[in-house]
Amino acid sequence: MSTDTSSRPTGLPHAVFLQRVTDEPATSPEVRLGQGAFLTLRFVDLLTPDRESPTPDVFRYQWAATERYCAELAGEGTEASHLSCIVRAAGEAHQEGNTQFLAPALFAYALYLEQQSHFEEAEDALHTMITVGGERLAVSDKISAWTRMGRVLRLQADFERADAAYSQAGSIAATHGDALSVLLSQVGHCNVVHYRGNLAEAEEAWRVVLADSIVQGFRVVQAQAEHGLGNVLVRRGQAHEGAPHLWRSYELYEDETSQARSMGDLGLALVSLGEVQAAECALQHVLRARTPADLAANAMIELMNCASFRRDRVSFERWRERSLSDMAEVPPNMRADYHLKAGIGYARFGNMRRAENELRKSYEIALAHDLNELVFRVEGILNGLNGCGAPEYTESAASTTVIQSDSLKEVSASLAALGTSS
Repeated sequence: MSTDTSSRPTGLPHAVFLQRVTDEPATSPEVRLGQGAFLTLRFVDLLTPDRESPTPDVFRYQWAATERYCAELAGEGTEASHLSCIVRAAGEAHQEGNTQFLAPALFAYALYLEQQSHFEEAEDALHTMITVGGERLAVSDKISAWTRMGRVLRLQADFERADAAYSQAGSIAATHGDALSVLLSQVGHCNVVHYRGNLAEAEEAWRVVLADSIVQGFRVVQAQAEHGLGNVLVRRGQAHEGAPHLWRSYELYEDETSQARSMGDLGLALVSLGEVQAAECALQHVLRARTPADLAANAMIELMNCASFRRDRVSFERWRERSLSDMAEVPPNMRADYHLKAGIGYARFGNMRRAENELRKSYEIALAHDLNELVFRVEGILNGLNGCGAPEYTESAASTTVIQSDSLKEVSASLAALGTSS
């Protein structure tokens, strides 16, 4: 597969960074950082293998100009530091005749952009890493770049290209005997299938990855497979089976962010079972952790949902306002989920006009981004909205049947113990 698989539409390279001017005043730090990123990556492009090498004088001139601009950004925070590191790495790569020097700086910048929910910009940085690195890029860096590219594209709901990126990562890994990376690429494929709404296929795929990860002894993959399987079971209406998988993933993960993601999804599962107190315990744990903005936003959306479930109008509005303030920076699936939960909340409080407006916003976002499972779910709620009970039923399974599950009781007890120790 060529790097064209994940290239952006033709046009001015790296122009995505200049789009910040549409959202911010021209003199704002965000716009100046975007301009700095544009200049930095254009400078890096001079090292692309398939283009004519610049003369030493041309390279030195552009190096000095880019370095000078980045120096003026000093004090603007983390992004400015990333840009300075990239410029320095590009200079070293040119002096040593080895573009591998660029990979760590570009990958770190892409991760930063992803954490800030600048997904198109993260994609651009990864694409630069792949194209400039070319055949000299280390195998491990190629696999990492393509795997991350798949994630960034999935977060943009660009599922076809995301799956292609994961396949490329898996192909490279298989060729070089990297069994762990092969499984991680399969994890990416499972996520794409899941978010496209093919839940039956996703469940089957997750069970295969889980079994393989146990046999091969890869704890990190097992944690992700437990997490993915738990989520897909919840989405299939089997939250009582999914919740124990989500708790096991929390126990298997070794980093705080991944643990918080599991805990957030566990909270969602518990809400669907009507276990609101336990769910709020899990979601508050997420907000106490040091987590990315998108994860905190998702926890607030679910706490908004819990508040409406309890018919607490004050808390519902408080969490709704806090969630809404972050909506411009989150991926489409989360925006659609926010409007869905807000619509359900308004229906619970008897405001059917606002409920319908929010649900239609959710439907439009889901339809525009091929979020098929969510499209069907919102359609069902809209069709039953006048019955008043439909939103409640959708969000609350019959907990009297699942409370008998020993594994679910263990999860609730573990959450209670966790809350006591926090």
